[in-house]
Amino acid sequence: MLARIDLALQQALDHVTATAIAPRLAQAARYAVFPGGGRLRPRLCCAVAAACGAEESPLTDAAAASIELIHCASLVHDDLPCFDDSPVRRGRPSVHCAFGEPTAVLVGDALIALAFETLAFASRSQPERLPYLVTNLALAIGLPAGLVAGQALEQEANVSLSRYQNAKTGALFSAATVAGALAAGCNAEPWRVLGSRLGEAYQVADDIRDVASAPADIGKPTGRDAELMRPNAVAELGLGGAIARLKLLVAEAQEAIPACPGRRMLQELIVDEAGGLLPKHLRFAA
Repeated sequence: MLARIDLALQQALDHVTATAIAPRLAQAARYAVFPGGGRLRPRLCCAVAAACGAEESPLTDAAAASIELIHCASLVHDDLPCFDDSPVRRGRPSVHCAFGEPTAVLVGDALIALAFETLAFASRSQPERLPYLVTNLALAIGLPAGLVAGQALEQEANVSLSRYQNAKTGALFSAATVAGALAAGCNAEPWRVLGSRLGEAYQVADDIRDVASAPADIGKPTGRDAELMRPNAVAELGLGGAIARLKLLVAEAQEAIPACPGRRMLQELIVDEAGGLLPKHLRFAA
């Protein structure tokens, strides 16, 4: 699955960078996408399509790649000095440190545009699915409750932790599950709750890692939520409470999987993935 996702990402970038008039921007865009992290969101998209009984297809791969391109764009922007001011991402200099802040802003913009282009290009053989895929992706990004809105909540006072996590992280996870179902030609709306639960679970785990991990273990600075006074599950619930919340969300995610041919497979996959979200000394048996 990872090979399929990386190939789709490579093809998308090749399509726009081979003749790019701005070589430095093209280089920075590749730097932002490769090498990747866990590719959790695109793998989730592909897993849902498979669970729905769909065979591997260019449209599923493109839907997964579009989700990952948006995620990579969000990381580039998130690391900027005006937000987290993070010098490291995935164990190496973040894009703005490697290529400069103006280029980093443009890289994020370019990857967002590329996500929609990738979807459109792959949908030519099944154009009836394109409006739904595009709408799903757009809602996950912007207003009223997409990841951009979640980022904006960091500037607000008295923010609900759940609302913040559902927007900044959960929206793209929900987009991944819905996109997988849409690419498979299935009723997609029942899959939204699964993505929401998994997104919130991932954010809770990320909050725990921010408090309990070493920077070398997660490839980025830790303790940033406290420094920047950001909402954090550990700060609100305590470490034990955050771990309990994570366990509950994983269980709810398993139950939220709609009836489908691969339901059992997907449940097992969720358990396997959840076990690796926490630092080694805190890992639990879900």
